Order: sequence, then structure tokens, then C-alpha cells
Amino acid sequence: MTLAAALQDFAAIVGTENVFNSDQDRNAYADHFAQDPETHLPIAAVAPTSRDQVRDIVRVANRHKVALWPISRGKNFGYGGAAPVMKGSVVLDLSRLKAIDFDEANGVVLVEPGVSFFDLHDFLQARKAPYWLSVPGNSWGSVAGNALDRGVGYTPYGDHASRICGLEVVLPDGDLIRTGMGAMDGSPTWNLYRNGFGPGWDTMFCQSNFGVVTRLGLWLMPEPEALAGYDLEFDKPEDLGWAIDTIMPLRRSGLIQQSPSIGNWLRSAAVMTRREEWTSDKGPLSETVVSAIRKRFNIGWWSVQIRFYGPQEVVDASLRALDRAFDGKPLLSKKLARWKQGDGPEGSPMSGVPVSFPLANANWHGGRGGHIGYSPVLPPSGDLALKQFQRTYALYQKYEMDYHASFAMGERSLTNVNQILYNKDDAPMMARVDGMFRDLVADASAQRYGEYRTHIDYMELVASTYDFNDRALLRLNERVKQALDPNGIIAPGKSGIWTKGARS
Repeated sequence: MTLAAALQDFAAIVGTENVFNSDQDRNAYADHFAQDPETHLPIAAVAPTSRDQVRDIVRVANRHKVALWPISRGKNFGYGGAAPVMKGSVVLDLSRLKAIDFDEANGVVLVEPGVSFFDLHDFLQARKAPYWLSVPGNSWGSVAGNALDRGVGYTPYGDHASRICGLEVVLPDGDLIRTGMGAMDGSPTWNLYRNGFGPGWDTMFCQSNFGVVTRLGLWLMPEPEALAGYDLEFDKPEDLGWAIDTIMPLRRSGLIQQSPSIGNWLRSAAVMTRREEWTSDKGPLSETVVSAIRKRFNIGWWSVQIRFYGPQEVVDASLRALDRAFDGKPLLSKKLARWKQGDGPEGSPMSGVPVSFPLANANWHGGRGGHIGYSPVLPPSGDLALKQFQRTYALYQKYEMDYHASFAMGERSLTNVNQILYNKDDAPMMARVDGMFRDLVADASAQRYGEYRTHIDYMELVASTYDFNDRALLRLNERVKQALDPNGIIAPGKSGIWTKGARS
């Protein structure tokens, strides 16, 4: 069997106009933030318009032993974009599957992979539906794809994977399943009750290569009566510790229901200015430059936005509790934010409005900008967070990179998102990226912190750090993969998972 024969069979399913295999096509599906896009360059792409076409494509791929790399919209920049782990795979582009089913009474949507956050926001706005999305910082990607990759947002529904309720999945042999209550044909509770009967499979398709999700049920947040909170600024790097220790008890108790993210000054500045406006020096930024940038934009060394949602009296009481928690603490500034029903749109991710301006941080260094992130999870301790900052900050200094990081506060954990911003036209800078990433992995692993999500370049490396009992979890994953996908058709290498003999 040959690739040419497979592409011909794909064309018979979707039409020749929806099979892409020119050099220009391959480049369109490359990872444009990658250190070396050739490493993960696909050989072609095929774009179906229906679930049945997806099933037929998967069967053809099995017949011809051609690997598929499913993407929802391919906008996961910083993690690989549309590019596959295994060079020469065929991208299965699901961006044309854009159906939305809406259960307004229960606040649930059933979306296909091509539905973007902007699409769903416009859909709800057109119907004046009293529900809010939770959106990631860059919202042009897929609602389903983001949830399946455990993406996060800024409202109380910000843990997107936890709001999944019911999947429809094409398995690697072309079979079709529905998880949870969807396993009962015509069930009215498919997207209302997660568990169904027997083992729960929704989470098995998050960050996995066990199948192709064609529909995903997602719970939406009811529009609150009011929103209020503070934008808090902190003056010194060492303020990180006490700030986290002040906020985390409120998060753990449920008073704060969103996951606040405390980020350093560059997280704000990198979307508002470029480095060349401040210095031509190639080394780490001086304190003089950092102070000048902070002064212009009136930002702290660290900043966090905390919001409360609900009835007006609940929101007001929550604000008073937050005031008491910070009473006497050395805040740099505290700015009040309010919204209530009847006001104009609040207009930020805090109220579920999709945005794309954070992508501007890729232009911090100029040239062909890009970034890659390393995001280990650690216990919710201010002392541990401060030590994590100090160690990683030293690595940024060592590799002459500008420190860009945040700590997202879950109910019982912290996720330290370290962004490495770079200019692909700066060869000496690019030569440092891989070493820095590997040092970040080694540092976190030494503390026994694991990353929750990673770039396609490093999936095997990160998977190897989950090393209990000689990597027993990876062995389990690969046994499931072997059983479901013995030909290694679906996303070989995703999350470090391969079929036997396929690992490159």
C-alpha cells in the first residue's frame, strides 16, 4: 500500500478539493512556533465534513497503514499547533465539523471539534442565551479541543475538562461509541449526568490517542446577577509567597470559585510593548529597564485578578471577605472591578468573552516570534511557590531569557506556567531554547513536580518523568493503545504513547 493510494481513497470520501498535499499545504499545517518545523512536518492533510466521513477515513488509514494526526482547529500554538508528533503523518483536520446543539433549559452544548470559542460565543449572543463561556487566554481555538487538552479559563468553569459531559468517539478501527449515558441510544441525560454505568471513559480521551472525538458535551456557566473583584498589584518578587498563602485558603474554602492566576510583569507588558523599545542589550533585562516598563504601564512585579460571581449580596459579602484577608498586607495597589446584569458587556475573559490579544506576546523579541511553555504542578504553598520561582528565575538568567511566568491557583494545587518567548530569526537565542526546556523539566522533576501538558517536541520526555514503578502508567497507556489501535493509526506518539515497534 502507498500514500498515493491512501490519498486517492481519502479523495473519494471527501472530494479532491479537501485533500491537501502540496508543499504549501504541508507548510500550512506545520508548527510555526517550532524550533525546527521540519521535525514534525506532516505529509498531507484531509478535511472531512461529517462524523461518517471521519469513520471512513479511519478505515482507509488502517487499510493503507497511514498514521493520522487529528486536530480540532490546529490553534494550540506553543504546544505544536496543527503539527503531528510523528513526521509524515496525515493531518485529520476536523475544523469543518462545526455543528452546535444547545439545551438552553439545562445550559449544555454539544459541539463538534471545529467550533471555536468565538463561534460559540456568537451563537449564544445571537440567541440572547443567559450563559457564559469559559475561554482561554487565546480564544481562537476549538472549544472541544481545548477541553480535551485540559485547557483552562478564567471563570468558575475554568477547568474545562471537568465540564465535559459525554463524548462521541470514532475508535481507531472506525467503530463509534458514546460515553456515559450516551451509551443508551437516545438517552435524554447523555450530557447531563457524567458517569453512566460501568467504567468512565470521558477522561480516557483527554490528552490521549485512543480515538477521534467527533462531539463533546460541555456544561456552560449560568450568567450571574453580578460580578465584582479586584485587580491586585504586588511590588516585589518575594511578595509571591505571602500573596499565594493569602489567596489559597479562600480558594480552598470555595469563596473564590475561579482559578486566579498571579503573573509577573512581563505577562502584561509583552502584549503591550516590544523589547526593542526599551533596550538593545541582548542579555537579561536590567532592573532599571524593568522598573521603567512597570512605571509606564503601572503594573506590579506580580499581578492577579480575582473575581466573584453570583447574586449581588453574595458578591458584596465576598468582596468584604477578600478585603479582610488582605487587610494590613503590603499591596502595591488594589483596583475595583464591577459588572451587573443590564450593564454593557464586561468584555474580558473574566466574563467569558473570547479574546486573541495575548498572542501578541510572541512579538516581544520581534522577528519571527514564538514561544513554548513548561507548566509543572506543585502543592499550594507560598513557600514552595517562591522557591520554584527562585529556581526557575535562575534558569532564565542562565539562558539569557526574559522571565515570563504565572502561578494558576486550583482548589488544591498550583500550576506554574513558564513561557519561553523567542525570536526564531535570532540563531544564538534559538540554540538555547532546547537546553533551557530540558533544564526546566529536570528541575521540576527533581522536586517531583510533573507537567500537566506539553509541546509535541517533549511529550516522551515529560511522559518519562511519571516514573512510579518503572513508569507503570505509561505501560498501562500503551497496553490500552495496543488493544484499541494495533496499527498505530491515531496520533502516534501523542502524550508519549506508542504502539509496539512504532516509537521512533
